[in-house]
Amino acid sequence: MQCLQREAKLTRSEELVRNARSQKAIQLNSKLLGLEGDLDLQFLLQGGDLLKVRSPSWKKTRYFKLQEDCKTIWHESKKTFRTNQTFTVDDISAVRIGRQSEGLRKYTEEQVEGRCFSIMFKGRRKNLDLIASSEEEAKQWVSSLEKLISKLNNLSCQKKTEHWILSCLRKSDKNKDGKLSQSEVKNFFRLINIEIDDDYADMLFKKCDKSNSGYLTGEEIEHLYELLTHREEIDVIYGEYAKTTGFMSPENLMDFLMKEQREKLTLTDANKIIEKYEPDENVKQKKLLSKDGFLRYMHQPEALILNSDHKELHQDMSQPLNHYFISSSHNTYLMEDQLKGPSSTEAYVRALLKGCRCVELDCWDGSDDEPVIYHGYTLTSKILFKDAIKAIKEYAFKTSDFPVILSLENHCSVEQQQVMAHHMSSILGSALVTSPLGEGMPTEFPSPEELKGKFLVKGKRLNKLEATFASEAAAADDTDVTEEDESNDEDEQKEEEKSKKKKLKLAKELSDMVIYCKSVHFHGFDDARTNQSFYEMSSFKEGKAVGLAEESANAYIRHNVDKLSRIYPAGSRTDSSNYNPVPLWNAGCQIVALNFQTNCTDMDVNQGRFLVNGKSGYILKPAYMRDTATDFDPITLTRGNWLKHKTLHIMIISAQQLPKVNKKKSSIVDPLVKVEVFGVPADVAEKETSPVENNGFNPSWNENFQFDVYVPDLALLRFLVEDYDSTSDNEFVGQFTLPFNSLKMGYRHVPLLGKNGDRLPSAGLFVHVMVLDAE
Repeated sequence: MQCLQREAKLTRSEELVRNARSQKAIQLNSKLLGLEGDLDLQFLLQGGDLLKVRSPSWKKTRYFKLQEDCKTIWHESKKTFRTNQTFTVDDISAVRIGRQSEGLRKYTEEQVEGRCFSIMFKGRRKNLDLIASSEEEAKQWVSSLEKLISKLNNLSCQKKTEHWILSCLRKSDKNKDGKLSQSEVKNFFRLINIEIDDDYADMLFKKCDKSNSGYLTGEEIEHLYELLTHREEIDVIYGEYAKTTGFMSPENLMDFLMKEQREKLTLTDANKIIEKYEPDENVKQKKLLSKDGFLRYMHQPEALILNSDHKELHQDMSQPLNHYFISSSHNTYLMEDQLKGPSSTEAYVRALLKGCRCVELDCWDGSDDEPVIYHGYTLTSKILFKDAIKAIKEYAFKTSDFPVILSLENHCSVEQQQVMAHHMSSILGSALVTSPLGEGMPTEFPSPEELKGKFLVKGKRLNKLEATFASEAAAADDTDVTEEDESNDEDEQKEEEKSKKKKLKLAKELSDMVIYCKSVHFHGFDDARTNQSFYEMSSFKEGKAVGLAEESANAYIRHNVDKLSRIYPAGSRTDSSNYNPVPLWNAGCQIVALNFQTNCTDMDVNQGRFLVNGKSGYILKPAYMRDTATDFDPITLTRGNWLKHKTLHIMIISAQQLPKVNKKKSSIVDPLVKVEVFGVPADVAEKETSPVENNGFNPSWNENFQFDVYVPDLALLRFLVEDYDSTSDNEFVGQFTLPFNSLKMGYRHVPLLGKNGDRLPSAGLFVHVMVLDAE
């Protein structure tokens, strides 16, 4: 076996030079972050020992410190061949003080509560559970990391690019001498996801090597950076409107915003933009906008493709609850698949932080009279019901103030149902709705506004809600109810027979908590219209629901005008895959439950649907889907006020800083862009650009597409970037989905999200959008 090659030991003077360079890098990066001389940043750069916790017996001291890029955290590892490990601050979703993770609650004692903290990661990566030597130190780690995360998240797009390129330059400088040789420059190009032929690389190198030294240093590296980040398409647009001595005056800017961007702005607004985004003080004093200022403005949230007014809560929230699409999760407790994947309270936290408003709890009898949650008859791990309720209570209203529905799938004995009712009552307190709002028997649902900060229980009930207003004698004393079978058996007939035979003993305490979401079996639209009260709702297996949405779409829409419907994935989806939610929304179904733990197109579309209205998890259905006499049918599309035929023109111009799909240094993406329309069947369409070879850094396409959209209220637009492969399936690079009615027109940057739905730091598309009335 070959000996491992060790890094040559540095002389004292080489060590000093390297330290000086390291300090310079820290200075540059801390300045970019606006954290020069900041004590919290100094604390992270200095680092320290923390106890890493993995199990009751695996608790080991590891040294953690922030690296000089002010973005990567290094920690030592005792594994052979792995002297250190790193993760970037971009990968962190949250830092939580105390024993808030399942691991810390399970593997540590209460007395170390104040010294514990957890680093939660995006995607499926496991939490990092840590214990500091004192409470002060734990607080210092948490506050310092939160400050750094906040600073990195709030960097302008330009600053993010600068920060990223600086990191790549430092990684390329293998011998850390502050200079880049020709081979190091080629390595740098690969790091930033661009493969250029040797002749072009040599030409760029020579252009920058003004000193003819064979190396690039200082200003020469800056010149290389400027050449690379130069945006020709921005030059063309800016040049078209910069009519005042090569700059944009407020009048020029207003001209651009009105003609190209279709914005209704005044001269005062144009002056405000210059004041806010022009970086050069001299230019700003003359009330002009430079190209740099223009580009800075074009990357701001108000100038992106998503209408920034729609990002805020802007819909009427005073309609009955069932008049909204509700962001909903299936098997919420699972982190992975539903055969052997782990169950975790963290899965509830993640779903709720994504704005999910309906979570599922599969409840079974546990030991020590404590009900547990897991996927019955499988190898999925178990969590305590009370721990899930505690996690839900803590995180329910961090993203949205609007109500959370607790969808109970109850397999427990009466005794453990009583324990469930006790836990919900004691943990959720007055936030739990246990009686109808207002006086007397309600005739319709309360609104999301009236239910702010409240929990609703969905489950079986022993009697009709009306019985609570009748005399005691009229109240049911039977404790048997037919169990609604949601075990996902594929054979519908068998399911019908089983549910007839199967009886479930129901605890009165649990039954009484079901007010607005009583589970009942569905026996057809006529039966529902005649016999179902507004608060009685059915759950439909995906296949059954899709069939109804295709064959009886108008009847389904009318059913959902005054009742709630919940849809759940087929039991055959053991890998926790998802189904397309769009046809079910088109049929007016409100609670279309998806596996939030699974990254896929369907979850991207779900995220796009609920991206707007303040990420409240509630989207108001169009008026024609809230009318009992509606004729709307998404399949046949008869004439009606839902038909607002639009022509969508999209030009895919360019992309910036696309991430590598394959982490191998030599791997460069060949990006192509797909534009997809989701909505009623007549609107569904997809078009794609040709691929650009070996350039993920600044590819350009300049390709035009046209789409017809007939029902814009229900349409969503998805931009998908893939790495083209001629021999196998293309690989996902990034995507962004938004409601059609939230599109901004003109030249727009499109942010890109990764597989787990989080923003890719510097990546984006640049497009031109025009929506015209087709008539």
